[in-house]
Amino acid sequence: MLIKDQTVLITGAGRGLGTDLARAFAREGARLVLNYRSSESAAHELAAEFGASRAIAVHADVAEPDQVAQLVATARGHFGAPITTLINNALPNFSFNGDARAKADGIGYSEFGAQFTGVIGGALNTIQATLPGMRTAGFGNIINIGTNLFQNPVVPYHDYTAAKAALLSLTRTFASDLGPENIRVNMISGGLLRTTDASAATPEAVFDLIADSTPLRRVTSPAEFADAALLFASPWSRAVTGQNLVVDGGLVMN
Repeated sequence: MLIKDQTVLITGAGRGLGTDLARAFAREGARLVLNYRSSESAAHELAAEFGASRAIAVHADVAEPDQVAQLVATARGHFGAPITTLINNALPNFSFNGDARAKADGIGYSEFGAQFTGVIGGALNTIQATLPGMRTAGFGNIINIGTNLFQNPVVPYHDYTAAKAALLSLTRTFASDLGPENIRVNMISGGLLRTTDASAATPEAVFDLIADSTPLRRVTSPAEFADAALLFASPWSRAVTGQNLVVDGGLVMN
């Protein structure tokens, strides 16, 4: 199915990487469901940018199954078509500032629990809510947003990194489970992006260090990362599932 014929749900679309993902898919003509939890005005402004026939902004906390179910129903009512591509981008509250993060001797399980609830719980809720529509369409793409930190743990984001590593496991097991139904599940993992709301607290010296360590000699932008998501939603990747594509300018090489 071409991207222009798809209905795409992007969680956490009201800010940061979510807005770049939305613009990338809008450029290809997709119908967009822009989920937000707290960035209401930004999400509605983004939807207005694309027009009511192409985009709708819908509130839901992805960690709450009932809210996710209502989101999917609202999207189906608006577009008259099921969601066929899901991008799990929503991020629990987190600041990408290594100097301010708890180290191994200080972090508690509550921090891990919050990340697992948002990352794994959120992905599980959105996948289960959108599966019936994908099955009806006989087609589906699930794209989970990961991180290169579980391959290159250069900063002590212990809780965030653990949750994203678990999301890769979910990506692979769900890919195996859903593949016979023509529903593909993949992950795109970035490093530090320059710049999103979440990375705004990152010291400039860290950006410079990453750029110097990267073959492309620059830090990947949110727009560059978002463009890679188009691959997994397009027919060009129709035989690809259960994969983790690292998009960080070559900093981490699989």
